[in-house]
Amino acid sequence: MRDHHAAPLAAAFAVVLVWGLNFPLSKALFNQIGPAGFLGLRYLLMPLCAVALLCWRYRLRWPRLDRSEVWPLVRLTLVGQGLHLLASTYGMQGSTAFSASVLLACGPVFTLLILRFSGVERLSPGQVAGVATAATGALLFTADKLLGAQDSGWQAGLGDLTLLAAAALFSYYTVAAKPLIQHHGGVTVLAYGSLVCTAPMLLWCAPQLAALDWAAQPAWVWTGTVWQVAGGGFLGWLAWGWANARRGVARTAPLIYLMPLVAGLAAWAWGGEQFSAHKLMGAGIILAGVALAQFSPSRAGLPARQPPPEPSC
Repeated sequence: MRDHHAAPLAAAFAVVLVWGLNFPLSKALFNQIGPAGFLGLRYLLMPLCAVALLCWRYRLRWPRLDRSEVWPLVRLTLVGQGLHLLASTYGMQGSTAFSASVLLACGPVFTLLILRFSGVERLSPGQVAGVATAATGALLFTADKLLGAQDSGWQAGLGDLTLLAAAALFSYYTVAAKPLIQHHGGVTVLAYGSLVCTAPMLLWCAPQLAALDWAAQPAWVWTGTVWQVAGGGFLGWLAWGWANARRGVARTAPLIYLMPLVAGLAAWAWGGEQFSAHKLMGAGIILAGVALAQFSPSRAGLPARQPPPEPSC
């Protein structure tokens, strides 16, 4: 019985470790080939992974969508994968790996706000306190950049705001895509969404892909990108889902808040990133507020909240 519980826990810790390390790796890739170059490479690989995932799950008998579901899938995918990935990628390019890991972890707060303002769920006092705490932490975390007089400070502040927008976009996707996921399952929605997004993302990235000298790129660019897409993306997502199914979302979801710690340590050790005291304080307040909002009891008789969304970077 102990082994039965140990394997999912080990898998969940491994996924959190990989996702945390992916933030400084992404930053290094952006610096080497640019955000559009990375996204272009990503979407050259995504269709292969999506087809492999569908064949692994369904062989050649892929699920069919109802005609009424096609446009919602396309619309939600362009928001949840397309715009979200563009915002998170360009936001991280203007910010730092640690900032991205902290600000993208605000997703559950945006999910609660979307549920509240769409009339689906009323917030309990604990959830309201969590949202307010996270917002206070975000202001403290970004204050030095937003108030900075130099251009670099404003650029970094804009990057942080873009990362918050990316978190909000993905939260909208997690709420709006719930009927499709309940009907067809997460694997189908993820894979079909990846296929839908491939053409527009490659069109967006085509100029950067054409301008890059690919023969001059070091080997780590190729291995790092493959790992980002196949390892940290598809395999990580499957492992996280498996751990949730075996341990339960309530026991596994809190581990996601270790991800900024891993990202920050890796960015400091390998990327030379430095953290001021107020930034560390702001990060702690943000994560405390997100955890309070996420795990405070909801009002009786109302739908349960969604678990923290998996990061894309």
